[in-house]
Amino acid sequence: MAQREAVLRLDEQWARIRSGAAHATPEESERLLAQLIGALREPARTDAECAARLGLRLGDLAARRFAAGDRAGALAAVEEGLRHARQAAGHSPEYARWYARGLINQGVWLAWPLSDAARLPRHPLGDAAEERPSTVERAAGERALGLTRAAVEVWAALDQGDPVNRRGLAQAKVFLGDRLAELGFAADAFAWAVDAEAGFRRLLRATPGPEEAQEAEEALDHIGRQLELRLRYLSFDSLARLRADGLLPERLLPQAVVAARIQGVSAAGTAGRLGLEVEQVSTMLDVTPWRAVWRVDVRGADGLWSVEPHPWHDAAQVRDRSAEEVAAEVIRGFTASPRHPGDGARWRVRVWWHEEGDPAGARFSQVIEPGAATATPS
Repeated sequence: MAQREAVLRLDEQWARIRSGAAHATPEESERLLAQLIGALREPARTDAECAARLGLRLGDLAARRFAAGDRAGALAAVEEGLRHARQAAGHSPEYARWYARGLINQGVWLAWPLSDAARLPRHPLGDAAEERPSTVERAAGERALGLTRAAVEVWAALDQGDPVNRRGLAQAKVFLGDRLAELGFAADAFAWAVDAEAGFRRLLRATPGPEEAQEAEEALDHIGRQLELRLRYLSFDSLARLRADGLLPERLLPQAVVAARIQGVSAAGTAGRLGLEVEQVSTMLDVTPWRAVWRVDVRGADGLWSVEPHPWHDAAQVRDRSAEEVAAEVIRGFTASPRHPGDGARWRVRVWWHEEGDPAGARFSQVIEPGAATATPS
């Protein structure tokens, strides 16, 4: 008993340093954390609280390793920590929350190579992309997805009358959307983000304290940006299914209508599948521009492609036009320009929505062959 109390006092000392309530040099804090982890190992075999705290502190060690650039070391530490956290999770809602957060962290660190420095997916097109994650990265991302799904299940099994659990569940759904987006599951990622957004809005309606309200508002801002980004990767069929399932927010309907127009869907077809009037669709298209980005490449005698200069590599805000219509205008202009390489050359044009990126993500792509042309809408 005395040994257990000493270990818990040591844990309390570490918690104060971790929170900033007490000061320690980096060397002192590292030494204390190592001492605490060592002291927790034996009682964690039979004591649920010690097991839970050992899982938590191994998670702290993992975070420090990850911050230092040691991803492999971080993953090893969090893996061990989760074994102890899982052992304790059934003994207390608090321990279950610690376990769920550990699952999410492990998922984040596993999936790290699948996102860029701004934490946006490197491969949002999934298997349709020209550049895809490596086999190892894909496997790590799929494991991260499984871990994050498990975290959602842990949070969902807790008492949803407790706002802490409701907030945890909403946050877990945000992370699940991120993991799905990294693997190219755009429609599923969008749906989970909408679900998470609804959870945070319910939290705000429950009149939380100032700190909780600010956290919810920040989460809603983040989710709103994610939804606008993810919608651009959705096919019209996906948008229609989301709308039918109640997972396409009203505020994003103008963007969804524009997405349909970019893909060449008629106003009547858009209205019918999105449950709108044709006049509503026409009005949305009149007032909602989209940024078309185009690029013309010419293939030289050496077989290499070169990018044409402005205005054949440019962007503009356009309204009520499909990507194919934008491309047709670029093709007409380039064909009549002094830059045109002649009928015996091979060249191509691509049009993206919002920003240039993966060729497979172009809204329209056409290759002009000597004496022939083939069009391939993306």
